[in-house]
Amino acid sequence: MTAPPPEALRAPLVVEFPFTRSLGPVQSAFLTGLRERTVLGVRTEAGEVLVPPVEYDPATAAELRELVEVATTGTVTTWAWNPEPRRGQPLATPFAWVLVRLDGADTALLHALDAPGPEAVRTGMRVRIRWAAERSGAITDIACLEPYESAQDETRPAPHDGRFDEPVTGIVAPARLDYTYSPGRAQTRYLHGLGERRTIGERCPSCAKVYVPPRGACPTCGVATTDRVEVGPRGTVTTFCIVNIKAKNLDIEVPYVYAHIALDGAGLALHGRIGGIPYDEVRMGLRVEPVWSEDGRFPDHFRPTGEPDADYDTYKELL
Repeated sequence: MTAPPPEALRAPLVVEFPFTRSLGPVQSAFLTGLRERTVLGVRTEAGEVLVPPVEYDPATAAELRELVEVATTGTVTTWAWNPEPRRGQPLATPFAWVLVRLDGADTALLHALDAPGPEAVRTGMRVRIRWAAERSGAITDIACLEPYESAQDETRPAPHDGRFDEPVTGIVAPARLDYTYSPGRAQTRYLHGLGERRTIGERCPSCAKVYVPPRGACPTCGVATTDRVEVGPRGTVTTFCIVNIKAKNLDIEVPYVYAHIALDGAGLALHGRIGGIPYDEVRMGLRVEPVWSEDGRFPDHFRPTGEPDADYDTYKELL
């Protein structure tokens, strides 16, 4: 009797990294201005004032450099209520995302509006900037927007040279993605197999290639791969690289070797770290075997088996 397929696994996953970028003269002036409680826009060839400013005219692609100062008050052009703020958002309590056209600008700026509830927000309402107590030259120097009963400021944008002491020339923006990952039935079976220290692939019924990890279908033939095959545990290093930069939160001393390893019986190579041998002795064709993690859920790394190196012709199609 065939066992029923396991329920597909699900787990939360976070991808996070710092994004570092340098700033051109317009963005540098804009962010430095926020640090100094000054909002700068840029004037286009047609005379429109863009806030936030850009360095090239969106209509003509001409380079833009004419900076102007606009007001810190403005008008909401559209909005959406956010009942459950997420990590890293401007406010910890429910707020409205709004597009606000600051007085003197022709385009709208996206930011958070501190309001007691959605009934307190409307298109056309007047708001002003609430500055952060500590400012560093980032969009977060605007802590949020707040309701402000006033008439529209009819003062024309004032020319500004964009010069400040100690200008901001670069920013580091954290990028983070939180999501729930499900590997699907094929990789669920693969992961359950690893828990038993077995490596399970799936064979394509058309081309006979064995995929590890399995994908549920052959990407070449486009047919389902339902025939499960145990491969390895030993394999052959096909290609490799020497890592010399230590990764954050990874307790592995550099240099170390990361390799493509073709497990015996598999139709393509998978990734794995090579240990138990000096990094400068790792080579193509090296025969290796898995060393399992302490909890036995996956191979921590691969080490040499002591066998003679594999002949190049046996793995050249897997490079």
